[in-house]
Amino acid sequence: MTTDHARPADSGRRRWSAQTWFNVVLLAMAVLLGLSAVIGATVLRNAAQASNRLIDEISVGRIQAERMQTALVNQETGLRGFVLTGKEEFLQPYEDGQRSQLVASSQIRTVAPRARALPALTAVDRLSAQWRSGYAEPMIEHVRAAGPETVSAGQAEGGKRAFDAVRSALDDQNAAWDRARDTARAELAAARTIRDVTFFAILVAFLVTVITVAMLLRIAVFRPLARLGDASRRVTSGDFDYHVDTGGPADLAALAGDMEAMRRRIVSELEEARASRQQIAAQAEELKRSNAELEQFAYVASHDLQEPLRKIASFCQMLQQRYASQLDDRANTYIDFAVDGAKRMQVLINELLTFSRVGRVHQEPVEMDLNDVVDRALVNLSVAVEESEAEIDVGDLPVIVGDRTQFVMFWQNLIGNSLKFRDADRRPHIRIEAEEQDGQWRMTLTDNGIGIAPNFAEKIFIIFQRLHHRDAYGGTGIGLALCRKIVEQHQGKIWLDTDHTGGARFVVTLPVTVPPQETSKETPQETVPVAAGEDG
Repeated sequence: MTTDHARPADSGRRRWSAQTWFNVVLLAMAVLLGLSAVIGATVLRNAAQASNRLIDEISVGRIQAERMQTALVNQETGLRGFVLTGKEEFLQPYEDGQRSQLVASSQIRTVAPRARALPALTAVDRLSAQWRSGYAEPMIEHVRAAGPETVSAGQAEGGKRAFDAVRSALDDQNAAWDRARDTARAELAAARTIRDVTFFAILVAFLVTVITVAMLLRIAVFRPLARLGDASRRVTSGDFDYHVDTGGPADLAALAGDMEAMRRRIVSELEEARASRQQIAAQAEELKRSNAELEQFAYVASHDLQEPLRKIASFCQMLQQRYASQLDDRANTYIDFAVDGAKRMQVLINELLTFSRVGRVHQEPVEMDLNDVVDRALVNLSVAVEESEAEIDVGDLPVIVGDRTQFVMFWQNLIGNSLKFRDADRRPHIRIEAEEQDGQWRMTLTDNGIGIAPNFAEKIFIIFQRLHHRDAYGGTGIGLALCRKIVEQHQGKIWLDTDHTGGARFVVTLPVTVPPQETSKETPQETVPVAAGEDG
């Protein structure tokens, strides 16, 4: 590995973090959106005001001006009819026209208080009032007093000239409203043009801002992020010499620094791992040599060590038989002790070999029905079952994958343990059951023997641990330790149910599917002796 590169210092300026860049972009977009909203609302308001002025003021004013003109014409027509005929009903249009004129004039002043046509309206009101006061009202009084025939042609002509001034004022008012309408239309068109141009400018500003922000983010954030991703991929692909230094925002630079530190840590640990592998290889070679020696020891223990024990037992028995008449009771007792010790040593050697083979020597994993396995174990225990007159109930046990020989050994030891520690006052009763719970087989073996105190629930599974004196119950204390080792070898568990009373209950759990184990060339016999373990 190459030496670590020093990370360049970022002095002289302070970098922004990616979050700061993001906040700046959001702030810029918010400011642009706010300005666009204010400008857009302003131009929309101006356009709306121009439209409203044209519709609500100018159009209404023109309509009311036309109504005023109609009202004045009706007044003049009604007055002329009354002057010619003297009939009062001809005055009805004159009076109605006055009321309509008043309403129209008031409406114009209400809807368009600042209209440019108001001076013309004032002139119309003033001239119409002068016409009524100077001609219409005196003429009505004259006709009522003297009759229509007394009205001269000159008086009629004077009234016509007086009303012509009103007509001229009405024409001026209409012209003023037309000019106001044209002006309002021009203002509305200008406001709409400004609105369209403004919104187009806002759209362009948004596009330019988005492009600018995208370029800034690409340069300031995304490009360093891409470099960081490329660096991480190169390092994870095994290029541990590649120096990680991507620049960019402060947090990305900090992340790059962390990755660089991690790279240096990996390089350091790889060196340590390489040294550890070499050490492990050396230890593995040593273990291989040690295992070979253990295999040799197992061979010696199973063959060479047992031969002297057989000789000791045989010659002691021969000595006792040949010199029986010359030996007293104490000598015979000593010889019995020596023979019994040799035999127990043979049993202990065999069971130690059996215990050591579990997990190291086993057969090819196969699918097996545990009912058949238990039947085979009971065949091996047939003498002990007949002698104790035990009643054994076996429920429906599952089919599992594992080492058949080891499970025959397991059930043989577990059932034999219950037979050994039976209650002398009652017939032994052993019940084996199984059920599936949470992806595991849960099996129980329950007996009605002498039971086990809860405080010994773990001690009974420790090799060579006995709860009773050898004179009371035989055995070496290996049986239950062997059972636990077999179960754990198959990824299961075994324990004593401390809540059960009236005997002992062992609980065994095994996975529904047990993964196959590696096979060994050595294959022990299926019929195995009952290990003298302890149940209590």
